[in-house]
Amino acid sequence: MSLFRINCMLQHPFLHLQTQIQTQTMSINNKPTSFSLTILILSLLLISPPSSCNTNFQIFDVSNSLQQTRHIFSQSSIQQPNHHHHITTSPPPSLSLPLHSLSSAAANHNHNYTSLTLSRLARDQSRLRHLLSKINPKSKNPNLKFPVTSGFGQGTGEYLARIGVGRPAKQFYIAIDTGSDVSWLQCRPCVTCYAQSDPIFNPINSATYKPLPCTSRRCAALDSSACLRGNCLYQVSYGDGSSTVGTFATETISVGEQSLTVAIGCGHDNEGLFAGSAGILGLGGGNLSLPSQIKAASFSYCLVDRDSESSSTLDFNSTAPADSIVAPMLKNPQIKTYLYVGLTGIRVGGKPLPIRRRAFAIGRRGRGGVIVDSGTTVTRFPAAVYAGLRNAFRNMTGELRRGGEFSILDTCYDLTGLNSVKVPTVSFRFSGGKKLGLRAENYLMPVDGRGKFCLAFAGTEESLSIIGNIQQQGTRVTFDLANKKIGFSPNKC
Repeated sequence: MSLFRINCMLQHPFLHLQTQIQTQTMSINNKPTSFSLTILILSLLLISPPSSCNTNFQIFDVSNSLQQTRHIFSQSSIQQPNHHHHITTSPPPSLSLPLHSLSSAAANHNHNYTSLTLSRLARDQSRLRHLLSKINPKSKNPNLKFPVTSGFGQGTGEYLARIGVGRPAKQFYIAIDTGSDVSWLQCRPCVTCYAQSDPIFNPINSATYKPLPCTSRRCAALDSSACLRGNCLYQVSYGDGSSTVGTFATETISVGEQSLTVAIGCGHDNEGLFAGSAGILGLGGGNLSLPSQIKAASFSYCLVDRDSESSSTLDFNSTAPADSIVAPMLKNPQIKTYLYVGLTGIRVGGKPLPIRRRAFAIGRRGRGGVIVDSGTTVTRFPAAVYAGLRNAFRNMTGELRRGGEFSILDTCYDLTGLNSVKVPTVSFRFSGGKKLGLRAENYLMPVDGRGKFCLAFAGTEESLSIIGNIQQQGTRVTFDLANKKIGFSPNKC
């Protein structure tokens, strides 16, 4: 036996024994707001992959992942962070918000982890339809509803920022969303309001709430707007039938000692799959997004594992970690909102997939490309790309017990009773040659809390690819808006 082989066995003695035994109308407005927010993330604790002699495989800690999925139902509510975030005021202002995941709020409405996962995947399919509706708009003549009072709403996200709204400030969990521009929250009086974790905001109690006039520049920037008694109204509709209608206004938002006045939607009629959060914080590339409103040079976030009590931050105007894996941020001339990355290839088990040259390119009509999205759970690739990834992964996991399908996920494994397993590595390659290796937890997701795990990728008949938040977990993602680059820094939460 070679010295190399002996060293591998010494590093993973139990793995060596175990492997002998074991065998994813109208376009309406998105509004930006600007400032540094510390984002609390309610998600699973990150597991760093152990070192391995064979870089084509890594160890997936099954028991630890299951322990975290079961723990979520012992949580009764979103936990407050026990740490303090320091905000600097040097120009340009650097802001940081706590980030939480939506898991605790969602768990309260589900009886077990299977129903929670099905709920997440249902919202994910709805979000996919919403993202695609902006690229492939259809002729629509929706009923535009204008309530007497102001209101605004948007699609769901999985990670929540804790921010203050109004003066005196009231605290709300608001979903961060890189796939939209307009920021909003539910407001009283409600024509229709969905259930949220916090009391619904009442603008009457805020000294700084001010409806925007119909003649204002920001009202004109909305994709769809109307006028009622001189005040600007908007409506946002989504591909799954969700919608929000309300008054577009300026209001104070704050974190710690910092406060800003931004344009925000106050939604009185909000219907659809919004699940728990008070509203949306738009981080897209359009003129009304929060980064655009505050003229941020950059922003970054780190999404901790979604079922954990851990937290991280959403930072504005901060410097990217020195070890960031940098990729170009691409521009789609047809759609300003989405944040595109220059993805060129995928490797499974160290081997590149045979992907056609322009599979990830942005077409002349604005279709295709790869977006980085905080609100989509499971990464989507065009059908042919996904089939190649799935088949390569299946071929290298023949010794694992297959577990059928689950909802939109067609490659699942029954790992019941196992402490750990060896799985092939998965990595993304970007323009310029940089490679981002994923942890096993970034592509094997638990779906029932008992031992069934599924490959967290899915195919779509559309040309658009979406890097979802499961693949981003445990990595600080930096959007360098000034230099048109996106940086990925694993283990920097």
